[in-house]
Amino acid sequence: MMKVVILSKALVAGAYQRKLEEIARLGVELTALVPPAWREPRVGLLRLERRYTKGYRLESLPIAMNGQHHLHSYPTLGRVLRRLRPEVLHIDEESFNFATFEAMRLGVALGARCCFYNYANIERAYPPPFNLFERYNFHHAAHALACNQEAAAIMRRHGYDGPLTIVPQFGVDPELFSPMQNDGRPTTDDNAGFPSSFIPHPSSFIIGYLGRLVPEKGLLDLVEALDGLPPHVTLRLVGDGSQRPAIERRIAQLGLGARVTLRPAVGSTEVPAVLRTLDALVLPSRTTPAWKEQFGRILIEAMSCGVPVVGASSGEIPHVVGDAGLIFPEGDVAALRATVAQLADDPALRAELARRGRERVLAEYTQAAIARRHVAVYAAMLASA
Repeated sequence: MMKVVILSKALVAGAYQRKLEEIARLGVELTALVPPAWREPRVGLLRLERRYTKGYRLESLPIAMNGQHHLHSYPTLGRVLRRLRPEVLHIDEESFNFATFEAMRLGVALGARCCFYNYANIERAYPPPFNLFERYNFHHAAHALACNQEAAAIMRRHGYDGPLTIVPQFGVDPELFSPMQNDGRPTTDDNAGFPSSFIPHPSSFIIGYLGRLVPEKGLLDLVEALDGLPPHVTLRLVGDGSQRPAIERRIAQLGLGARVTLRPAVGSTEVPAVLRTLDALVLPSRTTPAWKEQFGRILIEAMSCGVPVVGASSGEIPHVVGDAGLIFPEGDVAALRATVAQLADDPALRAELARRGRERVLAEYTQAAIARRHVAVYAAMLASA
């Protein structure tokens, strides 16, 4: 039984912990090291949820410089790793972060095989000391993981020549994120029939977004697109972030207050219930000089719930959606409006996309599928020692 330690601030979210249960089921002695909370910039403090904790150990570590993606650290990590003595240390951080450098040095000193995980899909020349962190981590890692194709290509251009696997950081739980049955209850039947199990709202068409309310998510485009759509099309925005006041102002300016609902962010395990209130999920992300969509996890969560998805052409979105949703050119409000109108007017198309989305998730994006791919990487790391 291989001994694996995962260091991850992302695992403060309870829904993500299901992947750990699936990894443990595959014969791994697993410990997850997680901070008691993570302060996400422009969102707020995300406290550790303990939702799926069977079969492995979930330990909380003190964190320094909380909220600083590139500079945070774990003051007691060395002592904990010396106690655990992992064979594999999975550092769920980017190659140029201090936390990755810190953990890599400690893991290598203990003889562990180490890997890191990169999301970054914008080409940058990192200044000192971050370029030095990256150089050290590239040299000492037994494997690299990337969330998307562009992140993998950037690592190669920056000089990483070791083993590399493109794999989502987390999948979805298809039982938690499940479609609605005809009787209004969630279904866990993977063979649930579409379109019979997909029930459009009879008197309205609700489009929605869940996530950070920040400029790069293109939410003002979504509000603009609503203006000009028929009155029965309404919008539900769920989340928190710096752009909320600007969104509220634009809603008021366009006279859309009766057709838009803004709600605060919900816990990770509450997301499926919110998704099942929607007729379509829209992710209208916009690429900026400093950011482009790295994955778009809410897309696979909606697809798993049998909710049709509409995404912008930003970053990884088209690769995640495949043929299971509709894509429009990012920043093109008229195209977004036309895409939503097409979906609202075509129940058969909605049913077909709902079916394709669920099938795509079951084939590629479940927590169990992602766990198997991670464990295969761990085994390869040990085999190449």
